[in-house]
Amino acid sequence: MGVWRIGADELAESRFVVSPLLETVGALLVLRRGGPRLDLADWYSTHRPAFQRQLADDPLLPTLLDGLFRPRWIADFVIPPPDAGDRTFHDALRRVRAATPAFTRSVLQEGFGGPVPRALRRNDLGERAANLLEWVWTHTVRADWPRRRQLLEADIVARISQLTAGGWSAALAGMRPGMRWLGGNELRINAYDYPPRDLSGARLSFVPNTSPFGWVAWDEANRHAVIYPCAGTLSEDRPLSPEALARLLGTARAIVLIALDVPHSTSQLVALTGYGLGSVGGHLAVLLEAGLVTRRRAGRSVLYVRTPLGNRLVATTMSRQPGIT
Repeated sequence: MGVWRIGADELAESRFVVSPLLETVGALLVLRRGGPRLDLADWYSTHRPAFQRQLADDPLLPTLLDGLFRPRWIADFVIPPPDAGDRTFHDALRRVRAATPAFTRSVLQEGFGGPVPRALRRNDLGERAANLLEWVWTHTVRADWPRRRQLLEADIVARISQLTAGGWSAALAGMRPGMRWLGGNELRINAYDYPPRDLSGARLSFVPNTSPFGWVAWDEANRHAVIYPCAGTLSEDRPLSPEALARLLGTARAIVLIALDVPHSTSQLVALTGYGLGSVGGHLAVLLEAGLVTRRRAGRSVLYVRTPLGNRLVATTMSRQPGIT
């Protein structure tokens, strides 16, 4: 299995990071492979035709994509791990564009397990890959980035809460299929039969993305990253509100209360429900006063969760709804 050996210092200094470049890579994977999350179905159907036209207009692009994204493998130079200097999408993209011909050739040889197709034996693959990612960002992701970022940051708040309450084992549980903390200094990344990788002195990042895909990345500067599908949904896929609970509390407050089966911050509730910050804050104030939710601090964030009374209310009203179990 794929195991990373991580020292206590490396783990303590690891961080959760939002990366617009890696979010764009995830969007590219969805546009190419299909299978978007339900909350991204409209985005996919809107942008997929233009993406297909891009591929049709440039015969190199389908071959390039086949080279960059192999089964169980992604070319290192298109997924650089986050760096402290990456303030914007284009900051990170510069590292893709700067990939040398010798490096891109060696990476592709690894991906193909042998000779690289003739069409990819060229010196501008870093530039071409960067241009494609820039197109995906500009035409499909950038306008939606504020909403996506809100959801990604909400996921990070939830992960940090899990880390505070249950340690790394709890925070990493379910992050990616097959991934879990083994104890000692070993993190199982996946179930593949790869040699263990020593992360001594590495800078480690955990990066959520809104695609259903996850992968890992590292570079020559000993930066490592785990990119994983974030939890929750965007605002189009709102939690369902049982009829009786909605009649009792109002639809909006019922949705907020149902969402609080696990701790969430105000910003996460905004992302999950699609309601404005002031609206969510007002509903939380009423639910707090009624004793249906409580709050606690986790680092710099304030997390809300249902009280036992709130749990009983939700359980009772849901159990009375036909078809709800």
